[in-house]
Amino acid sequence: MSTEIETKNHKHLRAKKSILAKKPVRLGGLFVVALVIFLGGVMVGNGNLSLASIGTNKTTSVNQNLAYKLDYSSVEQIYDLLRDNYDGQLETEKLLDGIKTGLAGATGDPYTEYFNVKDAKEFNQALSGSFTGIGAELGTDDDKNIIVVSPLSGYPAEAAGLKPKDIVAAIDGQPTTGMSVSAVVRKIRGPADTTVKLTVVRGQANPIEVPITRTQITVPSVKTEIIDGVGYMKINQFTNDTKELAAAAAQQFVDAKVKGVVLDMRSNPGGYLSGAVDVSSLWLDSGQTVVIQKRGKTVVDTKLASGGNILKGIKTIVLIDGGSASASEITAGALRDNKVATIVGEKSFGKGSVQEVKQLADGSELKVTVAHWYTPSGKYINKQGISPDIEIKNTDANLATGVDPQKDKAIQLAGN
Repeated sequence: MSTEIETKNHKHLRAKKSILAKKPVRLGGLFVVALVIFLGGVMVGNGNLSLASIGTNKTTSVNQNLAYKLDYSSVEQIYDLLRDNYDGQLETEKLLDGIKTGLAGATGDPYTEYFNVKDAKEFNQALSGSFTGIGAELGTDDDKNIIVVSPLSGYPAEAAGLKPKDIVAAIDGQPTTGMSVSAVVRKIRGPADTTVKLTVVRGQANPIEVPITRTQITVPSVKTEIIDGVGYMKINQFTNDTKELAAAAAQQFVDAKVKGVVLDMRSNPGGYLSGAVDVSSLWLDSGQTVVIQKRGKTVVDTKLASGGNILKGIKTIVLIDGGSASASEITAGALRDNKVATIVGEKSFGKGSVQEVKQLADGSELKVTVAHWYTPSGKYINKQGISPDIEIKNTDANLATGVDPQKDKAIQLAGN
């Protein structure tokens, strides 16, 4: 799972990474509270994710002058007591993983997580765009419930009727209370053609049991077509191939002399922040602001458009909904604030934190929230979302019959 990951040596990923190599990378994303599109058909959020090797991160720390020093003597006392008294087999690796997981979890931030080697591999696999699961991004709400950020279009979670903000109360009868998003994702994932049963709470309604058959999830990040002279670009997630595919689509639109462009980012949970910057740059002049990152009240980074704005001057409509999070919110905010697009649809999810992935020597990773992002005009999106200029709701009846008034309106506006 918006989760963006921006890094220089990116070798694998899908949604949800550059190999924590020499530079920070960001995941745009809400991952929900963000998101981690991350995993298992349940992408976890992703929110704006940044990858960086330990010791190479240049981000200014608001805590750098605080002399944090932990006294580990009490931890050693607990270990000694376990070793001397526990009636069972203690495994050193599991004990160490538990300590690291606890340290990250003690921050109280759902996006700051420790991944052991196995979990880190799954995290990166999900970001690469191919994995086995149900096709949904998960996150948490203010009450720390596990919720659906966005079901992926065309996959089992959507077909089963899952919707953004649905609470996943239990998995195969096991309550999710107290579980991390990553732990829930691991429970939901499993072999293709097997079934997982989710207990879902929607609003004030009674819980419902939703059986979902897992499948192989392969998500092309960009789909395009030309409709009635309007270029339609659907970005499902910001992955490692989004820049190339979006640029090719933009060139196709220019060559076809389209009357306008619709950029559809509905149910897009985010992904690489670099993808949001690259896509925004198709419309913006080099040097225009795409997103501002702050730690506390301090600006630590400003991402600027890189140029190559071949869609500049072409009327553009952006589509968003409650499943649009992280990197998709960055892109929508950047295009509107720079006055190159009108937003149609429904209020977005509201994932505005930036995660950075630190790779440890043994292959494990720490994903840590390092900042929060603001649109070019200074709007804080986290937990607030982006409201459309023209609100159009999509009803369950529309979805069941294939009617799409949001898309129809966007095509109409772009073509006039």
